[in-house]
Amino acid sequence: MDNENERAARAKKGSPFLNTAQAAFYIGLSQRTLEKMRLKGGGPKFRKHGRYVRYHIDELDDWSKGRHNQTHSNDGGRS
Repeated sequence: MDNENERAARAKKGSPFLNTAQAAFYIGLSQRTLEKMRLKGGGPKFRKHGRYVRYHIDELDDWSKGRHNQTHSNDGGRS
């Protein structure tokens, strides 16, 4: 996993686009969870570059910031 962290850090300094594994690590989700969100909706915006899925770091940050406002009925209204 350290390798993914290093690659995500380098990508943020260079290209702002992350692949699914890097994006999942960056926002703290499993790669499989991010893939499911991409198929069902509700996840961060993504782009297709040819056959490759890419996530822009700014859009990951925006999506993550928007998550703190959501509450669930089973958590007592806490966010």
